[in-house]
Amino acid sequence: MSKMEVAVIGGGCFWCTEAVFLRLAGVEKVVSGYAGGTSTNPNYQEICTGASGHAEVIEITYDAEVISFETLLEVFFATHNPTTLNQQGADRGTQYRSVIFYQDEVQKTIAETVIKKEGASFSDPIMTELSAAPVFYPAEAYHQNYYNLNGGEGYCQVVIAPKVQKFMEKFIDKL
Repeated sequence: MSKMEVAVIGGGCFWCTEAVFLRLAGVEKVVSGYAGGTSTNPNYQEICTGASGHAEVIEITYDAEVISFETLLEVFFATHNPTTLNQQGADRGTQYRSVIFYQDEVQKTIAETVIKKEGASFSDPIMTELSAAPVFYPAEAYHQNYYNLNGGEGYCQVVIAPKVQKFMEKFIDKL
């Protein structure tokens, strides 16, 4: 019997995070989108300006009987840099911030525990925002499943592929 739950996280470019989380056992669906800003029904062009306040995030639907929220967060912290404020690699701006949008108090407590635990792994403090889940807006269709559909493109080869490879090596038992 499955127990479907939702997690919303942002670790920079949603193409990168989506590519990683789609490979985890127990993850049923990953949708790239926007959350945490002030505008209604934002689009990619608006997000890119940074003025909307929204972050690029993914909404993960997962079977909690197969994979826990805690494990999702362990993967999250291992596959992006949570110590940089509003930046992942060359991507800069609030839209690329590290963020966990918790669905309930249980997720909030788990996230606080994981942040504290993971903090010992980094020489700089974790800058990940932890906030109650706001409205999630799915991104445009061309952003969905981006890496799997466009893996031969330059950005996919140079930026996403190494992240996916690192993830697969570290979390082979979670695939």
